[in-house]
Amino acid sequence: MIREFAAGVRTLPRGFGLWRTRPGLMALGLVPAIIAFLLLAAAIVPLVWGMPSVSAWLTPFAEGWIEPWRGLLRAAVGFVVVAAALALAAVVFSALTLTIGDPFYQRIWHAIEVDLGDPPSGDGGSFWTTLGEGLRLVLLGLLIAVLVLLIGLIPAVGGFLGPIAGVVLTGRLLARELTGRAFDARDLSPADRAALFAGNRARVLGFGVATQLCFLIPGGAVAIMPVAVAGSTMLARHMLGPSTSSGTQVGGPSTSSGTQVGGSGTRVGGPSTSSGTQAGGSGTQVGGSGTRVGDSSTSSGTQVGGSGTQRGGAGA
Repeated sequence: MIREFAAGVRTLPRGFGLWRTRPGLMALGLVPAIIAFLLLAAAIVPLVWGMPSVSAWLTPFAEGWIEPWRGLLRAAVGFVVVAAALALAAVVFSALTLTIGDPFYQRIWHAIEVDLGDPPSGDGGSFWTTLGEGLRLVLLGLLIAVLVLLIGLIPAVGGFLGPIAGVVLTGRLLARELTGRAFDARDLSPADRAALFAGNRARVLGFGVATQLCFLIPGGAVAIMPVAVAGSTMLARHMLGPSTSSGTQVGGPSTSSGTQVGGSGTRVGGPSTSSGTQAGGSGTQVGGSGTRVGDSSTSSGTQVGGSGTQRGGAGA
């Protein structure tokens, strides 16, 4: 699990490679990030500046407390409020940036797909799809911010657990959102996506946490956003499997054509089969690995039954 988490963290800096091959495209990706950053800064800076008043308003019961306890309590509350606000700001920033810069980020995504080979035929979703996903992301971000605020109010440990929960939850949400374009282009169903994320939890979390921590650095969100789009495409391709062309593979090793979706023992198109079908219970395979029709000793023949189907005598 730790190794997979570290692999997810390393996926983010791999996106910097696109600066070397397509610097102009990556520079365009900075424009919507700068616009979104300025809009959010206009809301976050006044909040941080007025945090003493906000903390006092949230803790009227501590008005009669003696110092330093009143000051420590209000400082802790202010810290938690800022952590919740930053968690929400990271989600809103991503949603706003992806919506504003949809044409730019679509080109970055497609460039990575082409570099990795066998790009999908889909376009990764329309502007309205991106807008809908952005609104959903903001709503989930609001829930995370409220949860972080509630955790932060737990006596003694809240000031420590709240920010950690904010980074973890927001990072996971960001990773799921950023990989959505690659999955939309392949028309993956919600069940297929859930299977992919279930099989790559640690790697997805590592990528998301690394992205969120970079967002917390002043100016980091602007610089990292194009890189995060590129890195998330690499992450999605890893989750889909080492070979994904016109078909879709969910949780399996490699499929050149056809679809494999979870399931115990259910496989479509085995390791050396370009196309074929396997259906039914575990272990039933039609046209599996090594199937050969005809050999030097038998021109045709059929054997039906047992654990598989053989055509062409002993060479099957």
